[in-house]
Amino acid sequence: MKKRIFNIAQNYPSLPEVDSAISFGPFVKYLKEKVREEQTVKSTLYNHALNEFKKQGITNQVIAFDDIYQYELLLEYMYACLSPAFLTEDHQAWGLCAPMQPLTFYGTELMYELLEHEEKDQHSFAGSKTLEQHQHDRLHFIYSFILDKLYDFHSPVKEKYHSAINSDTGLPAYFHIGLNASFIEVKAKGSLPELSYRELQQYLTDESGLDKLQELLPLDLFELRGISVLTITDVTAKQAVENIKNVRLSRVPGSEGAAYEEVIQSLKVLVQNANIQFDLFPFVRVNNKMVYGYVKGGSGLLFSVWGEETLSPEAFRQIAEGYAANPNSFYSPDIWAESKEMFPWLDRFRELNVKSMALIPVFHNHILVGVLGMHTWLGETFDERKITLLDPVLAPIAQLLQVYIDEFNFEIENIIKEKYTSIQPAVQWKFNEAAWHYLYDKKKKLPLRTEDISFIDVYPFYGAIDIRNSTIERNAASKADLNLHLNLLRETLKQLSKIYTDALLVEMIFNCNKWNDILHSNELNTTEENSLNIFLKEETNDYLQLISQSHPITQKVIGKYLEHISVHNGQVYKHRQALETSMQLINRDINTYFETEREKLQESYPCYFEKFRTDGIEYDIYIGQSIAPDIIFNRFHLKNLRLWQLSSMAAIAKMVRQLQPDMPVKLATTQLIFIHNHPIDINFRIDERKFDVEGAYNIRYQMIKKRIDKVLIRNSQERLTQPDKLALIYFNKRDIEDYLPFVKYLQETSTLGTETEDLDLEDLQGLSGLKALRLVIL
Repeated sequence: MKKRIFNIAQNYPSLPEVDSAISFGPFVKYLKEKVREEQTVKSTLYNHALNEFKKQGITNQVIAFDDIYQYELLLEYMYACLSPAFLTEDHQAWGLCAPMQPLTFYGTELMYELLEHEEKDQHSFAGSKTLEQHQHDRLHFIYSFILDKLYDFHSPVKEKYHSAINSDTGLPAYFHIGLNASFIEVKAKGSLPELSYRELQQYLTDESGLDKLQELLPLDLFELRGISVLTITDVTAKQAVENIKNVRLSRVPGSEGAAYEEVIQSLKVLVQNANIQFDLFPFVRVNNKMVYGYVKGGSGLLFSVWGEETLSPEAFRQIAEGYAANPNSFYSPDIWAESKEMFPWLDRFRELNVKSMALIPVFHNHILVGVLGMHTWLGETFDERKITLLDPVLAPIAQLLQVYIDEFNFEIENIIKEKYTSIQPAVQWKFNEAAWHYLYDKKKKLPLRTEDISFIDVYPFYGAIDIRNSTIERNAASKADLNLHLNLLRETLKQLSKIYTDALLVEMIFNCNKWNDILHSNELNTTEENSLNIFLKEETNDYLQLISQSHPITQKVIGKYLEHISVHNGQVYKHRQALETSMQLINRDINTYFETEREKLQESYPCYFEKFRTDGIEYDIYIGQSIAPDIIFNRFHLKNLRLWQLSSMAAIAKMVRQLQPDMPVKLATTQLIFIHNHPIDINFRIDERKFDVEGAYNIRYQMIKKRIDKVLIRNSQERLTQPDKLALIYFNKRDIEDYLPFVKYLQETSTLGTETEDLDLEDLQGLSGLKALRLVIL
């Protein structure tokens, strides 16, 4: 045992003065109770100790610090009576302190070793807490003790751990500093105010409660006599496990990188070796087949070896599925000494300079959720004992990996909802309610009903971006490719006739010339085009392949022809492929633009946004109070959407112009908006799995949308929609007036040109009176 007066809180702010003094009185009372109650051989120890205290005449006397070591034998008896017999001095940090004072005066070698280490490394037990927080904790502990003794108010004191840096590893270690106040008595020097349970609870829980408590019950009002017992316990392993659990509970989606860093650090703390590297590799599945999760957890070793950055999806799946079928643990202190024949998969790890390695399968509810990897680089090793230290964290790591897998599945579900179904986040709540009502009826064994999903009084916004003359361009590309194909066939048959001939070849040459005349006479209709394709793709191909197989002399000529007409890189598809490339380029960028804009619009007010793919892209937007009943809807949300409609169409037209240098076939788009400023009702069609308008009046709105894409200006053959122009179609003048302030704004900001055209449109089937405003997009 060691004797030294040591101030544990020498670096912390001092507390208000408290009348505290050392006394053996409370411990003597404890001994008397033990002598009376103890029935085991330990009663002999308590008797000896009590007799020694009586012999020295020490009961309730106050003992000065300077005189405490005169009673070293009594201190030895306290240690013997209060410490576990099976623990020696070098295995427990135990000591005695002044009552409620951070002054220790007697203890084990281990305790002083820890305290002296703290003295060299100031605040090594401070952790992340400020000095003010430490002062608050001490005050809370003292008042909790006083109120327990004098007011019979029990306030549980939460265990607090303190961190220190292990100088050998450079990693944090965690300690619990416990103070046993069982051998302290407290007395009030004056009368105490009456305080209710509610008041006391408030003082100890409110942020400013301790300040008020110090005014009501100043510390100098109390007299503390006795001895505190101090214990310092290494709880590094326990805290490392708790840290990993907290990561699982406190993490948020999208923070996987930071969360994994905390877990990896906690694993290093657990094994107290900073040279051991860790990896977490979750197994996620799509359609019950493993896919790579795209999250690097740890050093990235497994990410580098098993990830799709180095493997094809098929190769990764083969390795992952192979491991899942037989998920055994693996450990090698030196993978360089392992047999290459037995462990060929270790070659890649050797290339990366790995020395020791362990792979531990991680299970959640008996299902494999991932792998915990553990390794060192060349020059460092670890043994099996380090692996056994990980046992307490395997369960929380399994839960963390399961959370990641659940989030992955949830993200997949959200993408399906947003991209491939009509159940978008803005209307998800309505489907949730209907599903709950269905489930409630099912559980209560009530008649099951499929509830209607409808939204009343929503404002529709419709827009269409069309690729100009797409049908004409497609027909021209098709005709050009057919001409190429036909010429190539004619040339092939001509060469073939020089080395081989039969009646069918002669007929085929005749048909080829006939189709060439039809193609160049501009008389090729859809039926004839289909017949020509059958002639080129089926009749001639089958015939030529038969000849090639039966007459090897023809293989060179026929093989060259077949190569030119292959679907993937054949020259007879070059015009159609060039057109398709240009159209895909436009639609891809427009689609990406709308995906980004849809997310921005939801921030302003939830709305239903649905896109349709034609030769271009059309969209429907529905917004109104019934879409989001809990959020106030007003006219400013409509204004925002009207301005967005105009500015987005201008932005898309400019974007397409900028794409033209990259287009094999130069294409342009037309922009159209149909204005309908009156609310309508929409209903989810179960059979079609989509929203549609409801009611006779509203169906008229839907009918107009389908007929205006190619509308002409009245008394002319000119299409309303033109490249680099924006057309706004409307019925009532009041409707277009709601857009005019935004038109003016965009004209003044040089987004739209100042030229405007007010136009009357031709009558359509069942529709008359349509008007349009046409604007120039700068």
